[in-house]
Amino acid sequence: MSETTSPSGTASSSVSSLADLKTLVAGTPAGAAAEGTAAPREPKRDAQGRSYATGRRKDAVARVWLKPGKGGFEINGKPAAKYFARPVLRMLIAQPFLVSDRYQQFDVTCTVVGGGLSGQAGAVRHGISRALTYYEPELRPILKKAGFLTRDPRVVERKKYGKAKARRSFQFSKR
Repeated sequence: MSETTSPSGTASSSVSSLADLKTLVAGTPAGAAAEGTAAPREPKRDAQGRSYATGRRKDAVARVWLKPGKGGFEINGKPAAKYFARPVLRMLIAQPFLVSDRYQQFDVTCTVVGGGLSGQAGAVRHGISRALTYYEPELRPILKKAGFLTRDPRVVERKKYGKAKARRSFQFSKR
């Protein structure tokens, strides 16, 4: 490495090899993260010890609060078994806990608006997954690999004018 003086009068070092660049970058915080020795993420919790996250799916938006407990689920003031009557939807919202091996260790309180029941269940699952990563950051790789942290971008296509639905044309009449 050689020292050069810039027009402003400050000394800057020029890099002659990749080894010099590696030693130069190793001292910076970004260099430490690049080497894989990044500082662990801090849990995000409020004054009551809860983690909050927002989940989305289709038109549904779920606001989820997660705190340690005995596995209670409350959705819009109702128990999950009453709100999501279909077993498939209840299974969907329990998936993040089963994958992370935290089943019945947290109480979940959430409010969900918009969309239908299927979209709402997907939004709650997304919110629970994000809240789990905020509460225990070391669960992030497990939930990420399972695909629960990715927001599903598929939404209903809008209806176009001159069409019966989004793409369907009106019935053709020859005469």
